[in-house]
Amino acid sequence: MDNVKNAVGSCLCQSVKVKVEEMSLQVGACHCSMCRKWSGAPALSVDCYSHVTFEGESHISVFNSSEWAERGFCSQCGTHLFYRLKAKNQYIMSVGLFGSHPSFEFDHQIFIDDKPSYYRFANATKNMTGEEVFAAYASDNT
Repeated sequence: MDNVKNAVGSCLCQSVKVKVEEMSLQVGACHCSMCRKWSGAPALSVDCYSHVTFEGESHISVFNSSEWAERGFCSQCGTHLFYRLKAKNQYIMSVGLFGSHPSFEFDHQIFIDDKPSYYRFANATKNMTGEEVFAAYASDNT
């Protein structure tokens, strides 16, 4: 699947605006307990790689959720902005920031073994357990 170049988005109150040089169009759901607690549901996001700039940075609050990652949100309206892998400066950003791009495709779910039984998606996706996620990506983040 292709990526989109020069995507722009914003939080709910418009205090934080984001511009990404390149963004994946592959939407993923994370079912880990931290994402579900943070968002109240699975986190739906896209990979925006490392070239991300913000306008309104003074309104961004950051929570260090682990040794290797942090989560950012708008301090004015509470919109979830990103999950950032520190070592790679890689931004996994909330897909809702970017509106409804016609080429978005929901194609993967991670921490599928943490997904509660009270919801399910109809889409056929690639599914990875937490153990599989750490095996595939943990060495990249240390």
